[in-house]
Amino acid sequence: MTIGSEEELEKLKVAGRVVARTLAAMGKALEPGITTRELDQLGRRMLEEAGARSAPELTYSFPGATCISIGPDVAHGIPDDRKVAAGDLINIDVSAEVDGFFADTGASFAVPPTTPKVERLCRDGRRALWSGIRAVRAGGELAAVGRSIQQFADRNGYTLVRNLASHGVGSALHEEPTEIATWHDKSERRRIHDGLVFTIEPFLSLGADWVEETGDGWTLRPPAGQPTVQYEHTLVATPRGPVVVTLAD
Repeated sequence: MTIGSEEELEKLKVAGRVVARTLAAMGKALEPGITTRELDQLGRRMLEEAGARSAPELTYSFPGATCISIGPDVAHGIPDDRKVAAGDLINIDVSAEVDGFFADTGASFAVPPTTPKVERLCRDGRRALWSGIRAVRAGGELAAVGRSIQQFADRNGYTLVRNLASHGVGSALHEEPTEIATWHDKSERRRIHDGLVFTIEPFLSLGADWVEETGDGWTLRPPAGQPTVQYEHTLVATPRGPVVVTLAD
């Protein structure tokens, strides 16, 4: 989607705040003993109260309002009766449609007690995301996003999952530009135009560069189960830099 007016931008921001606040509430509710189904019910309730519709349900008939993955799973986990345990690394992805506008966000959470290595991975997952966001400007190279994230990962001793990419969003959950690499892709030649709406969502890992589907048609996991985190924002490119719309406040 390309934002063409201030009214469209405000509507996108409404959708962004809804998913951001839902994600924050679900993360706050994480504790040992809660099931991923109960977490998903919380997310569904918050979306419905805000007049939003779950984007994965709406678009793909996903069996849940949100995606919740308990490590070693890293993405597209189906909410069920599995209980969260102390020490779990959990990814929550929330995307929704409000008044015809779609926004998408996600984050990983380590349930205490956890190890310094996992705490650092979570901290650096957020830093990797923002290194990509800071590379965005209208008129710039789309490849700059992945190049910046790759430099951060290399500098800090991490790998990046290379078969999960960022994407255009706004008028649909997934749209052009598709397959935006969050790693250095030498073949990327596209430019970022003014008003372009897209996600940035690197998967930073302690060794994995690939994920595989686990057999349920949805859930993705590194072959060797390496700890992996994902953090995601939806943003709009402007000549002055990015406007991040998936902030809770």
